[in-house]
Formats: sequence, C-alpha cells, structure tokens
Amino acid sequence: MHPDSQDVFRRIEREQGTYLEELEDYLRIPSVSTDPSFDSDVRRCAEFLRERMRQAGLDAKLIESDGKPLVYGEWTGAEGKPTVLFYGHYDVQPADPLELWRNPPFEPTLENDGKQLVARGATDDKGQSYAHLKAVGAMLAERGELPVNVKLIVEGEEESGGEAIESFVRRDAGETLGCDAVFVSDSAMYEKGRPSMLYGLKGMAYMEFRVQGPNRDLHSGSFGGSVQNPGNALGAILASLHDAETGRILIPGFYDRVRPLEDWERSEFAALGFDEAADQDSIGIPAHFGEEGYTTLERRWARPTLDVNGMWGGYQGEGAKTIVPSFAGAKVSMRLVPDQDPAEVAELFADHVRRAAPAGVQVEVICHHTSPVVLLETEGPIVDAALAAMADIWQQPVRVREGGSIPIVATLAEVLGAPVLLIGFGLSDDRLHSPNEKIDVENFYGGIRAVVRFLDRLGNLGG
Repeated sequence: MHPDSQDVFRRIEREQGTYLEELEDYLRIPSVSTDPSFDSDVRRCAEFLRERMRQAGLDAKLIESDGKPLVYGEWTGAEGKPTVLFYGHYDVQPADPLELWRNPPFEPTLENDGKQLVARGATDDKGQSYAHLKAVGAMLAERGELPVNVKLIVEGEEESGGEAIESFVRRDAGETLGCDAVFVSDSAMYEKGRPSMLYGLKGMAYMEFRVQGPNRDLHSGSFGGSVQNPGNALGAILASLHDAETGRILIPGFYDRVRPLEDWERSEFAALGFDEAADQDSIGIPAHFGEEGYTTLERRWARPTLDVNGMWGGYQGEGAKTIVPSFAGAKVSMRLVPDQDPAEVAELFADHVRRAAPAGVQVEVICHHTSPVVLLETEGPIVDAALAAMADIWQQPVRVREGGSIPIVATLAEVLGAPVLLIGFGLSDDRLHSPNEKIDVENFYGGIRAVVRFLDRLGNLGG
C-alpha cells in the first residue's frame, strides 16, 4: 500500500495547472437548472463531466431521468476493499444580478494574484466536487489502480429541488450506489486552513403566500381607506411571524418538537473562538440579531429560523403611481432542526398565515418543497480515516453544524445505510449564491490531496 500518498502528490504538483484549466472549462458551461432556457447547457455540462470521468479511467455514463441527467462513474477493481460513493452536483444558481459581477459570471477569472478563481459554481459545487474526480484520476494515472472501490454520482438539479436523484436513489435501492461510505463536499471549512466535519444540516420548508384584494389595481384617491390594501395586509402578516425584540418565531406550535442543544455541542461551538466583530464586518452589518438566549453560531447551526426571501406587490417602477394594488405576496423559507417535521411545520405556517390575514383579502398558501433534517454520526473507523486525512493536509478538523440544507443527504443515509461524510473545501466568504462567487485555488488543490489521503487511509484499514 501507499502509506503517505507522496507518489500521487508529486503527480498532482506537476499537473495542477491542467486541473485548473479543466475546472475553468467546466465553469464556463452555464448549467443553471432553475431556468428552462439553460436546459441545453445543463445537458452539455453533464456530457462534459461524463467525458472527464472516462478520461480519468472510470466507467462512466449518463443516467436519464424525467428531469436533468445524472452523471455516474465507477472503478470497482479493488476486490474485498471498501467502496466510497462521492456525491456532487453540476448545476448552479442563476447569476443574477449580472451588473454586480466584476467579470462575466461564466468566464472564470483568476483574482488576488491568482489565488482565487471567480465564477458561478466555483465553490457550489463544481470546484469542490471536481476535486473528487481529479483525486481519483491522479491515483489511477500514477498507479493504475485504486486502494478502494470508488463510485461518483453527480446530479443536475440540486439547486432546483433534486427530484431526479431522489427518485433514482430510492428506485435503485443500493443496487448501483451501494457503498460503505458516502463523501460529500458541498460545504465550507470552519475557516481557512481549519477543516471541519459537518454532522448536522437543517431541514427546510419553503413557502409562498399570495394576498388577493380587489380584482384590479384601484385609484388610491378614489378607493383608499375603503378597501383592504393587499400590501398593508402583507406587512401585517409578515410582522406577525416574529417577535421583533426577542427574535422568537410566533407561529403556534413551531418550537414544540425542537430538540435542545446538547451541552457538549454548546461547549464545542464556544471553543471555536468565533469572531463576532469580524463576521459583522465581512457581511456589512452593524450588529448580529437572532433568537434571544443563543449565540450567533448556535442560531445559525442549531436553532430553527424563518426568513422572508422575497416580496412583491404594487407599483415598483420609477416615479409615483397612486394605487391600491390588487395583490401582494412573499416567499418564506424555514430552516428546521431535529426533531421538527417539515410537513408539519408547513401546515403550522399555512394555518398561521390564514389566521393573521386581516378581513377584506383572500390568502393562498403554497408549499414549494420540504427537506428533512440531517444529524449524522461522527464516530467509527471510516469517519476516523476521513478526519485523519484532513489533518494530514491541514490540521485536526472541528465538528460543526450548518444552517443550510442538502436534501439528498438524508435520503442517501437512509437508503444506503452507510456513514455520510460531509467535508467541504470551500470557505465562508466564497459568496455562493451571490455575485463574484469564488474558490480559493489552494483549497481546490488541498481538496484533491485530502481525498487521495482518505482513499489511501481507507484502503489500509484492517490491512
């Protein structure tokens, strides 16, 4: 076996410029899954990735679905050794607003003396998941074999609901994807040079509600004060969702199933040395705010939240237009924690909105999608191998939770019955979902080396 992986590391060092060029080609494809006008680009991206898998030495194919294709590759020549399934997604968020990008979003640009690669998808998730493939490819190129069996599944709908992979994983029931561990890199390190093992993801209930008033916009001078204004009604409903002083969510029953933080979690979070002032400065706010009685990290990682994601209604053009609008609406996401049931919370939200709506308007509530809460184990030989691999490249990882959601993770854990390792190579300032998204080039290369170390360490287990 190869206890130190130095043979592959030397190859990575020689070829890293080529790896970066390949990633840039990958990022040039605008694989926006939420917008049907990009469907041909999404398929082109899937085909690009399939060819890169084949060039790396994997048996690769597209798995067609009712939505976007899945890209699957495998190398299973290590008889009697464990199997690792790497998960990622090749689709990206829309680039809007385009005017806030320093360069075109799908023309990758090296900035900060070549230290950062800026493009949509650089860290979410093309850059991170491409590191998996390059690690596997470097090992096969150097040795002609792998120390363990490897499978890669990369989907094209993570940013738009993930229905295709959800359906495939449940239908496949482990026949194709059966493994001993799942490795996912779609998250951030705790801080630069300090990796983390992510063991908790929040669930989601994504809602929309629409407030309908008169059958048309009305002249506010002729009708104002005599009909309920949907914009005013929208404001009243939104104001009823939170206590403005304590940050507590006011939906009856919302907290009934919330599992309290464990004492060890609060201790470990506190020991991370989170810099409140630096965080405020980095996102341009004068102060943090949130649920009373909890720290900023506890609120972000382990307490449920409710946020308005967008709202509309009435005239929004230049100048003045004096109307009572006929309708208004809002989109709201709720991030949930153990042991909340997303479907139940969605119903509680809908009931509350209907009760809070003032007389004179009608309200329609829509649940767009839900995803379950994920809480993973952080012990065992496979987990230890992953932690040790991260320490080999950076330093000993810390255990953290995350306020975001990766819907397929819960399904993979349930269906495959294998430990899921959530180990990201991104950083909190990578601006994912925002203009000028980037990945640190050093982290891209570090991620490749870390995967190599993990596979070598896993191959040595019991041997």
